[in-house]
Amino acid sequence: MNKILIPIDFSEFSENALEVAANLAKKFNADLIVLHMLGLSEAIFTKDETQEFMEAQYYMKLAKKRFNTFLDKPFLKGIKVFEIVQNYKDFNEINNIVKEQHIDLVVMGSHGASGLSGLFVGSNTEKVVRTCEVPVLIIKKRRENFDIKEAIFASDFEVENITAYNRSIKFFKMLGVNLHLVYINRPSQYFRNNVEINEQIELFMSVAHHGDNTRDGKVIILNDYTIEEGIYNYAKMVNADIIALPTHGRKGLAHFFKGSIGEDIANHADLPVITFKI
Repeated sequence: MNKILIPIDFSEFSENALEVAANLAKKFNADLIVLHMLGLSEAIFTKDETQEFMEAQYYMKLAKKRFNTFLDKPFLKGIKVFEIVQNYKDFNEINNIVKEQHIDLVVMGSHGASGLSGLFVGSNTEKVVRTCEVPVLIIKKRRENFDIKEAIFASDFEVENITAYNRSIKFFKMLGVNLHLVYINRPSQYFRNNVEINEQIELFMSVAHHGDNTRDGKVIILNDYTIEEGIYNYAKMVNADIIALPTHGRKGLAHFFKGSIGEDIANHADLPVITFKI
């Protein structure tokens, strides 16, 4: 991992993400790319060239001044930090920076509602997750020491999720993290009996590991009322430090939690979440 991107708005949530990114940068000897989106009105760009230049200069200087203060943090000592200011207004555009700068990971702060569904559905985070080609790590509260030991990867283990699964295996292996695999079975139209689930998982693993049946790891099948509750309950069972999820580019994660709003389960709403593109 060489480059980590952190979109910031100079808020407390951005600082939380920056601190986690700095922790990872030290582990991987990576550079940090800090992105601020100006989000200027189109009206500014319809003025004459002199006005446009002066106003653009003003906002750029203002952003630079705020960068100087925001990036004056002890936890950034010894890390290469590069600043980017763009007039993006839509978080979908962040993937442009990902491609241009060859970013390996995006770390975002979020102040979404409690629960996984509130974290993603209809949020700016969801827009980044849906369009970003690299893993996206979402941080909801300050984590001074981002030292994860236990992670869970939740999936329906359909073959289309193999790429996301392999990426998560690689990511957590680099960090020396113990990864738990879980399938949440619900009492709905998606319900499967144990034979059907095991056949699905066996097919998935066979394809993912090229027929190698000596692979490590076992998929836990957990019955619960919703996917969200099942994930949180399993996270509590294994004392997980982070939740990993596959995400579909066209649908994002909204479909993943459809009909599973749920409550804030067992204080796990603040767990970091990392998504891997299918």
